[in-house]
Amino acid sequence: MAIREDVGAFLVSHADEGYRAFQAKLIPNIDAATIVGVRTPELRKFAKGLARREDAGEFLAALPHGTFEENQLHSFVIAQERDFDKLVGEIERFLPFVDNWATCDQLSCRGFAANPDAALAKARSWLESDHEYTVRFAIGVLMELILDERFRPEFFAWVIGVSRPEYYVNMMRAWYFAEALAKQPAAAEAVIASGALDEWTHNKAIQKAVESRRIPAEQKDRLRAMKRRP
Repeated sequence: MAIREDVGAFLVSHADEGYRAFQAKLIPNIDAATIVGVRTPELRKFAKGLARREDAGEFLAALPHGTFEENQLHSFVIAQERDFDKLVGEIERFLPFVDNWATCDQLSCRGFAANPDAALAKARSWLESDHEYTVRFAIGVLMELILDERFRPEFFAWVIGVSRPEYYVNMMRAWYFAEALAKQPAAAEAVIASGALDEWTHNKAIQKAVESRRIPAEQKDRLRAMKRRP
């Protein structure tokens, strides 16, 4: 049986109507009819087998996929690639077809650790994309790659400079700065205090940081005082 038929049979056999309805509420911007209702642990397990198949490339080339779950499987298969150049190639082929936050955020960038400088350059270029979820993905890469030992305050300007109307892009910008407030508190607080972010992202970053258990109480008090009010 061809790989695409195997994928179809797997999805049908693991469909859960209750979970499908739950997923449809979480991802309201895609057609609910494209959601089968297969739970993520099952998808991850199946993707491990797909990645080892000699005909895995046939599935990865079959774009666009017809269901949300096929996109999830695609993300999980890509995530297992450890060759940096192959990983980037597969991500760049897939990104234009990503149409929701969940699939975007499942695109793991662990393989980027093999060449962080090249990954950083790629993230910078993806920030300039016209595609909403390519930009969201780029911000996620920056959040994973450069908020620890590779951090430099000037990287903040890249995310501050993203000016787009989409909710899912700006939510990721807020998440990025909430993470920064936990990992690089002094530098991130300076950005918040400067008013460099638009009001919505500024307030959402503060909200997410205040909700975090990693932020100490005294820092939360300072952040609450920085919230912008109408």
